[in-house]
Amino acid sequence: MTRILAIANQKGGVGKTTTSVNLAASLSATKRSVLLVDMDPQGNATMGAGIDKNEVEHSIYDLLIGDRDFDDVVLDAPESGFGVLPANGDLVAAEIELLELPDRESRLRNILRDIDGRYDFVVVDCPPSLNMLTLNALVAAEGVIIPMQCEYYALEGLSALMDTISAISETHNPGLQVEGILRTMYDPRAKLTTEVSHQLFEHFGDRVYRTVVPRNIRLAEAPSYGLPVLAYDRHSRGAIAYLALAGEMLRRQEQQQEAAAASV
Repeated sequence: MTRILAIANQKGGVGKTTTSVNLAASLSATKRSVLLVDMDPQGNATMGAGIDKNEVEHSIYDLLIGDRDFDDVVLDAPESGFGVLPANGDLVAAEIELLELPDRESRLRNILRDIDGRYDFVVVDCPPSLNMLTLNALVAAEGVIIPMQCEYYALEGLSALMDTISAISETHNPGLQVEGILRTMYDPRAKLTTEVSHQLFEHFGDRVYRTVVPRNIRLAEAPSYGLPVLAYDRHSRGAIAYLALAGEMLRRQEQQQEAAAASV
């Protein structure tokens, strides 16, 4: 079974695309087969995986509106180690065109159902807003990973996102749940960081990942070379953090599977 994870936050600049690309690379490094789906018209995840968004012949746009099949669109990111459904500015038009199509909020889910089992993980990079593209990602996903900075306004945005996830779970996707909350750009020297971290654990408990992603220059540099940080500098603090995140996720998944088997 393929596990589909949406990387989402309605607030921009929190490390959402960085997490999408580097989590995909880190899961791939553990010998899992991974597909990265870029649902953001900016195409930053596509570029960060080493694919020029301006040169792709077909994109996720063509899949969503039904013009192309999956194998016409999927590309390999050879240095990144995973497959990519690329995005570019064409995706802006999909937001409008989807409104006229049947099953408009379920287009991505139907696409991924057709390739179920082909990948171990599908990682979906969402736009930094709640629109038809984000809705498609959340309807398709089983879990949502929420990257966030430990700052005051981030907590307000997190509350709104939780409400959104709850509403989608009630109306379109009963299996949707928060997979985990990831603290990014983490600076333990800042008092606010520790205060917000404490509040997160108080309210969300085990859903907060123990792994944190620190501020790291190598992590910031890697996208300009079209590489995940693991391929750019595997010994950097950023690379080590995302490998740790992948490991923590896999351990959680194994524990959940063991608990489910024991309850049968």
